[in-house]
Amino acid sequence: MSERTGVALDLEALRSFMVVAQLGSFAAAAEHRHRTVSALSMQIKRLEERLDSRLLVRGSRGVTPSPAGELLLGEARELLRQHDGLVARLTGKGLSGRVRFGMPEGYAPHLVEQVLPDFVAAHPNVLLEAVTAPSGELANRLERGELSLAVALDRPHSLAGGTPLWQSAPVWAASREFVIDPIAPLPLALHPLHCPFRSLGIEALEEMGREWSAVFTSTSIHTLEKAVEVGLAISILDRQRLTPAMRMLTPEDGLPALAGSEARLYFSRRVGAASWPAVEALAELLRQRLEGVGPWPARRSGAVYPR
Repeated sequence: MSERTGVALDLEALRSFMVVAQLGSFAAAAEHRHRTVSALSMQIKRLEERLDSRLLVRGSRGVTPSPAGELLLGEARELLRQHDGLVARLTGKGLSGRVRFGMPEGYAPHLVEQVLPDFVAAHPNVLLEAVTAPSGELANRLERGELSLAVALDRPHSLAGGTPLWQSAPVWAASREFVIDPIAPLPLALHPLHCPFRSLGIEALEEMGREWSAVFTSTSIHTLEKAVEVGLAISILDRQRLTPAMRMLTPEDGLPALAGSEARLYFSRRVGAASWPAVEALAELLRQRLEGVGPWPARRSGAVYPR
């Protein structure tokens, strides 16, 4: 009987490919992997030769996976997860390191409930530090190396790439009794700068020439919601956050339609190599739980929202 032969993939080359694809930079990936850029490039080149496919595409904003690379990226995550889990079970050595995770406050309760406890239970030796902030501020913290990874909406910041998770649904929200004065400036309850919904709302109002005034500003989403419920102002909220005391305003109320926004998973380029496996483990759990569906339980049950 002849021995069966085939293509054998180098696991370390797969790890290098994943880091390059996720960070969008050979230089940043080389720092994580404790290799030179040329050594990393050689690993990727050999991987491409074995698979007879181009895996990465260089562009003006960095490196992105090709269609074949996207396919390999998903399969490689699962392959390495199973490999690393097997090694951990056999050796008794689990993941360690430090993971600093950022998330927008409006989605934090759902992420904390649905994702973080399972991660902590599965990896007790990993130090997890979680913070909440507007998406623009999370992007700034990622770039400064203060966070390992973050879930953030895809604006108002200049971060490239990111893994798409779910589509947000921003709407104008008012109390049930709120009456819009068509002449007076529109009273708004807003987050400070760096909030994507603030940017969406103000851009839409200024495009239609509607005057507005920030009569209430807070960093707390719950405080903004209370300002809406008592009729102090209107705001821009994710549709899933509307309460029975609120109604959704539409163009029929004289307000402009709002563009959508996408929640994405972004990696820092300054994660220490020792912590990278733990960072990737949390990222994989977030992808498994949130891709395509988001964090809202109601989104899976077909709930009806107040208008």
